[in-house]
Amino acid sequence: MYFVEVILPLALAKTFTYSVSEAEYHYIQKGMRIAVPFGKSKIYTALAIDLHQNKPALYEAKEIHQILDEMPVVTENQIKHWQWIASYYMCAIGDVYRGAMPSALLLENETLISQKSDAFIDESQLTDDEFLIFQALQQQSSLKVQDVVGILNKKSVFPIIQKLIDKNVLVLQDEVQEVYKPKLVRYIRLSEQYKSDSGLSELLEVLKNANKQKEVVLTYFQLSAASNKKAISVKELVEASQSTSAQVKALIDKQVFEEYLLQEDRVKFTGEINDTLLQLSEAQQKAFDEIKNGFIEKEVCLLHGVTSSGKTEIYIKLIEDYLKTGKQILFLLPEIALTTQLVSRLQAYFGNKVAVFHSKYNNNERVEVWNQVLQNSEKAQVVIGARSALFLPFSNLGFVIVDEEHEQTFKQQDPAPRYHARDAAIVLAGFFNAKVLLGSATPSIESYYNAQNGKYGLIELKTRYGNVRLPEIELVDLKDKYFRKRMTGHFSDVLIEAISEALSLGEQVILFQNRRGYSPLLECMTCGHVPQCQQCDVSLTYHKHRNELRCHYCGYSIAKPTRCHSCSGIDLSTKGFGTEQIQQELVQLFPEKKIGRMDQDTTRGKFGFEKIIDSFKNREIDIMVGTQMLAKGLDFDNVSLVGIMNADNMLYHPDFRAFERSFQTMIQVAGRAGRAEKQGKVVIQTYNPHHNTIQQVTNNDYAGMYKEQLYDRQIYKYPPYFRIIKLSLKHRDFEKLKEGSMWLYQVLSQHLGIPVLGPEEPPVNRIRNEYIRTIMIKNPHNVSIMGTKKTIQKILNSFDSVAQYRMIKVVLNVDFY
Repeated sequence: MYFVEVILPLALAKTFTYSVSEAEYHYIQKGMRIAVPFGKSKIYTALAIDLHQNKPALYEAKEIHQILDEMPVVTENQIKHWQWIASYYMCAIGDVYRGAMPSALLLENETLISQKSDAFIDESQLTDDEFLIFQALQQQSSLKVQDVVGILNKKSVFPIIQKLIDKNVLVLQDEVQEVYKPKLVRYIRLSEQYKSDSGLSELLEVLKNANKQKEVVLTYFQLSAASNKKAISVKELVEASQSTSAQVKALIDKQVFEEYLLQEDRVKFTGEINDTLLQLSEAQQKAFDEIKNGFIEKEVCLLHGVTSSGKTEIYIKLIEDYLKTGKQILFLLPEIALTTQLVSRLQAYFGNKVAVFHSKYNNNERVEVWNQVLQNSEKAQVVIGARSALFLPFSNLGFVIVDEEHEQTFKQQDPAPRYHARDAAIVLAGFFNAKVLLGSATPSIESYYNAQNGKYGLIELKTRYGNVRLPEIELVDLKDKYFRKRMTGHFSDVLIEAISEALSLGEQVILFQNRRGYSPLLECMTCGHVPQCQQCDVSLTYHKHRNELRCHYCGYSIAKPTRCHSCSGIDLSTKGFGTEQIQQELVQLFPEKKIGRMDQDTTRGKFGFEKIIDSFKNREIDIMVGTQMLAKGLDFDNVSLVGIMNADNMLYHPDFRAFERSFQTMIQVAGRAGRAEKQGKVVIQTYNPHHNTIQQVTNNDYAGMYKEQLYDRQIYKYPPYFRIIKLSLKHRDFEKLKEGSMWLYQVLSQHLGIPVLGPEEPPVNRIRNEYIRTIMIKNPHNVSIMGTKKTIQKILNSFDSVAQYRMIKVVLNVDFY
């Protein structure tokens, strides 16, 4: 007996065993996809991870449905890496598999309905709906359930289909469908009979009365003569001859042209490759040499370079070196917005060797990149992407760059696997003996701690490229400005003056406000009522351009009320401010200037980021207002002024990283100013100008912030001295959740000899009608984290076996960020 061990794309922690024939056993390889039956009638795309002859003890092994690949689509190193992620981040291997694979490779089963071939059917016995389905099957051999919904114009068609099955009219069959389709482009060529001289005169005779078609043929000759290329696409010919595809089709019907299809990449580089050699400055060259030396002893190096110090040029030089060895390179970025700018810079050096992978790409585009990386194709030697690019099937990885490594967006929050891309990339590189370079102007405290302790190499780059000075930072005390009535809306006189001066010199301005929407609150001035989300424990944010109140947790929205829901008063006022309100105030302050906004509302769609970034780079926008999307690594050489509208709303978050994050965000935003010859300026508006963190930003004092935070973290038992595992419990019944979380906390406290905090209500304690309680476990470095995890898992298994707590959802977040 022969068996294959598979992973299913479901939130299941274990693998499953299926039986195969001897021929299949010898044909299947690890990493191939196999369609397998699971449950009563479902078919899933499973992944083969092992072949053996051990019969499962607890269940009868089902037979597989079909083998979907001729070659493995997943490498053995990938499977090892996924198993590490599942074990370290305490999630199901099925979750990792589903999160890692492009969904086009996880085939779907579509139920097909066909007519029973040998049965006698009495049409008079059929109802009207049944007869419509029967009639449709006379026209075509099979229908999908979705087609039946369309024919009957009803949502519930299963009862009707079931009756037809009972009447012996229909049969159902499950067909696993390949979702990915290669992109085929239509090309044309002249028919053989017209290629000779006599053929050309014959051709003119055929077309003597069809002037439009004659023009198309003449354009075809011009194109083939001008470009000396064999293939001319239908699209190219239609555009050049200013005709229509109908005229080209008429020529194909007359057999003047022959049509053929060629497969083409969906994403390809069309620009010019920059031949000029990249020259590093003295400081960059020194850092480059130190990195090369660091890699001799260390697997991971941290490049701590101030903003605009030219880290990207160093990355390009290192990539050049690794490309010469034929290795693959992975370049991870925290935001899709950043890939837009970086891709054009890297493609200028490496042309078509650069591939891009992130969630704004559609399924087919992602499958193409996946296949290029799997085949170790030259088209994907350098892969740039957000955190999901980590899951690509590398076979020859040599170098990994994690740029802006401090960013919290590298940590996946929902759904599982809740992995940290930086840490998972270091483990992935370990499987290939590849080197990792972490880069940041404001490294995370954990990475800097590892570098200080000798675990990572540390390279510092303290001067900006071209010796441009760091921006001058000016603090504005909002308390004082409001008291002296020197505020216009949310702008102090100092900031307005600085914006006017920059604009008069033809320079651009960036304004940072970490809240989207118009205003976070709408309050009734009569009774103080604030409209709340019905499903979450948060107030609704007011969006003026849509005239609606919206919840940023679940998407619930209502039209802006004209009266208070509580007392019917009409005096409703907005409190606080977001990017939309800043944009509107700027329109009134600078009516003749073009003002742009970059936040989650304006960057929807595949090219949302590109359009905004390009128009700002091309100086079509004078002032850009944005959230933290603007803070990361973007390079605009004409920005001389950056304004931070309110530094305090970042500082006072109920989070142990609040001061570290505020420092990083402010330094990063400030770093967008004065990146060319002239020194930039930063204006920070705050109610608390003497706050330690704000003073550290003003003096660009990373070391001071690091020492202060490290001291606090040691006292209060936080990373890097302790590892944190956070358990979130969710349930719709408040009392049941309270009781269950208390039970879990007490058992954890008894069995773990380390600090367990909770059960605590988080700041937002209800989302989508589910109440939330959190328990935090702090694991010191001298206690084995694997031992702690095993104990937690055992306790969670017992928690699951208590009948009244079974419905409580428990979400685990390891290395909670």
